[in-house]
Amino acid sequence: MPTTAPPPTATGPAPAGPPPSRRCELAGILAAALRRAAPALLGYAAVRALGTLVLMKWAHIRHHGLWPLLATQWDSDWYLGIAGHGYEHTLGGQGPDGSEGYHENNLAFFPLYPVLIKAVAVVMPGSRATAGLLIAVGCSLLAAWGVFAVGDRLHGRRVGTVLAVLWGAAPVAVIEWMGYTESLFTALVAWSLYAVLTGRWLAAGGLALLAGLTRPTGLALAAAVSLCALLALRRRPGGAASRPPAPRLLAAALLAPLGWLGYVGWVGRRLGRADGYFAVQRMWHNEWDGGAETLRSLRSILGQQARPQLFYVVVSLVLIGSGALYVLCVADRQPLPLLVFSGVLLAIVLGSGGVYFPRARFLLPGFPLLLPLARGIVRARRRTAVLALGGAALASAYVGAYMTLVYTGAP
Repeated sequence: MPTTAPPPTATGPAPAGPPPSRRCELAGILAAALRRAAPALLGYAAVRALGTLVLMKWAHIRHHGLWPLLATQWDSDWYLGIAGHGYEHTLGGQGPDGSEGYHENNLAFFPLYPVLIKAVAVVMPGSRATAGLLIAVGCSLLAAWGVFAVGDRLHGRRVGTVLAVLWGAAPVAVIEWMGYTESLFTALVAWSLYAVLTGRWLAAGGLALLAGLTRPTGLALAAAVSLCALLALRRRPGGAASRPPAPRLLAAALLAPLGWLGYVGWVGRRLGRADGYFAVQRMWHNEWDGGAETLRSLRSILGQQARPQLFYVVVSLVLIGSGALYVLCVADRQPLPLLVFSGVLLAIVLGSGGVYFPRARFLLPGFPLLLPLARGIVRARRRTAVLALGGAALASAYVGAYMTLVYTGAP
């Protein structure tokens, strides 16, 4: 009579990671989300490709190469320098009496982007500049996906798609495909806000931490995540199973500002003074003055100069338009995380007493400000919507090429 062989016994450790069924489920969810976001990503990529083609043609006419313009100019060069040689050890730029003078110190630049450049350059062929550009372009697609996800969550797929296209058609959106931090930062902002909206508090706090290691305005995202987590913790009834666990809310609130605080503290320790980071900012002539310098510049550019530079006019209109859009966002009763992030971002940018020209770029991650426009375009007639999006794309392409090739300063 035949006997049944005993089942084989496991002789090695259990396989790491989720079981195959769980991995297949996660892959299916990701594929479905990507299919839903596909129109938004295609629309975004088309708008940015148009801007790049216009820039390439204009650069050819002026006998410039496209790649150096995108990968090695201005702030890109600073980040590449940090990736290659690290940060400075001293404040520098001090007068004989010890007073602080003007000095461009690379400690003003936050570390996550140069760290990524250095890491990617190790595992791929090509220069660090190529790695930085690839990171920026890749992160811009992740950012557009996150922007779509927030719009889709709040108002449906069409609004999410238009919102992503509008973000790609912003006046200075050429920066999104340059060796700058705006794409990386916006991706972290968008997905962190989406995590808050969907109750994924640990993810929201972790992404906010990374955003705080990317740009000074990471403080705006930290404020949004921490405040909303603390409010949710306060409103949470005892024993409510449907509410997020209190430890997760508290962890998110504590995690969110750690990136920003950690870098600011590290700079202070490196320079041997508690206000080291703020001393570096003062040496770049960048201090918060409550908006006095912003108002002075607006009055000069729009009211006193007979022929102001086109780029300064664009920056001024972006600042005024962003303030008006924030009022609409408040009137539309946007979710609190979006309002806090946009409000703090505007306060930082408009209240800065530093250089004026990059402020439109600083507001680029503030995509929630575009939600009223996206909703209006979706409600408009098809012809009006096409004209609005097409006009925005063409204007963005022109302004981006003008800013890069005609305007003589940093974007």
